[in-house]
Amino acid sequence: MNQYIELYKEQKDIIGKNSASELNECRDAALETLLQKGLPGEKDENYLHSNVSDWLSPNYGLNIQRLNLPLDTDEPFRCSVPNLSTQLYFLNGDSFKAAPQTNPALLPAGVVVMGMNAFAVAYPEILRKYYNRLSYSDSVSCLNTLLVQDGFVIYVPKNVSVEKPVQLIELMQATLSMMACRRILLVLEQGAALKLLLCDHSLSLQEYLSLQVIEAFVADNASLELYDLEETHTSNRRISNLYASVGADSRFVCNFITLHNGSTRNCANVSVNGPGAEIVLNGIAIADKRQHVDNYTFIDHNSCNSKSRELFKYVLDGNSTGAFKGRVLVRPGAQRTDSQQTNRNLAITPTARMFAEPQLEIYADDVKCSHGATVGQLDNAALFYMRQRGISEQEAKMLLQEAFVGEVIDFIPLVPLRDRLNRLVSLRFRGQLAQCKGCSICR
Repeated sequence: MNQYIELYKEQKDIIGKNSASELNECRDAALETLLQKGLPGEKDENYLHSNVSDWLSPNYGLNIQRLNLPLDTDEPFRCSVPNLSTQLYFLNGDSFKAAPQTNPALLPAGVVVMGMNAFAVAYPEILRKYYNRLSYSDSVSCLNTLLVQDGFVIYVPKNVSVEKPVQLIELMQATLSMMACRRILLVLEQGAALKLLLCDHSLSLQEYLSLQVIEAFVADNASLELYDLEETHTSNRRISNLYASVGADSRFVCNFITLHNGSTRNCANVSVNGPGAEIVLNGIAIADKRQHVDNYTFIDHNSCNSKSRELFKYVLDGNSTGAFKGRVLVRPGAQRTDSQQTNRNLAITPTARMFAEPQLEIYADDVKCSHGATVGQLDNAALFYMRQRGISEQEAKMLLQEAFVGEVIDFIPLVPLRDRLNRLVSLRFRGQLAQCKGCSICR
């Protein structure tokens, strides 16, 4: 961590010059939190199975000067999920552009989709109201706040629905090891609706660290569906912290989908701040070799008559490791809370490891809450049944694994994404994901 603090002190003027004042105003407090808390260590309960201090120990490069790195945008967008109307991308966390075939102006009237610095010029009062209001206390997020120079904003005004999903493709490409500080702000006013697909890809085989912070504000009667898809490589490390504030009678859905990676830690902190709110957190993790996937969720029920559902499934092969910690807090007065949390895991090999820790804290007496976690292997009886019908053992295992994670995919209401994920999962289990034709990102 010290090398990044020293870098900030040395380059503070350049960082400030390349950033909006609203971003700069939060840096001193972030630095103070970092110096007081430091990065999470091995004994931190919330980071128990992901040593992020070790992940951040290399001296990754940062594009402090914000050089305009070249990128052929025509090729990567062949990988897009079909029928999504608005496609945009980040390059190395700080270069925001629209895809060549995309016109953000065609979005419904009042919807704003733009880079954070540009948004600060056009709508400074909105950015100042929401930026860094949810993520200020976590030291890893504070490192992002300290170094980030630009970001991405979607603002949806009152009673406006964005019917077709927006796709943000996050690309890493460099000739040296690099850290990208990505910042995303989502603001949905009362009665608004948005579907957002985030796709995380690496275009070259350098060592990367993606340090991402997402803040989502979902006002009363609003709806936000967020799909976060990672398909990188084994030299990629990713730390993603999501913070969501959800109002009364609103719906917030988030899916973490890890198809290929190196080391990943996804965190979702959701605050339920009004009655009638519904929260859905789902996830898929497929890992082999020495890959590592850690999902941490925290749902804070602050209000009565709210509902939350969680379903996370892992398939671990080789020497991979998985971790899931799901914490649900029902505060005093949050009566009639209905919460269900499920974590199911397959360990294909004896050397795969899974750490599961479901957790409920209930301080109200009129609730319906449950949680459960299982770790097992493929069903031998099902394998025998399929072998008896002429299916090879290898194919039978892959079909059972696809069916296992298919339950999570089936919950996705976005049909083009659901179809695409079924295809990608099938390729992943067959070791063919890197051979996806027509997709320059996945080669």
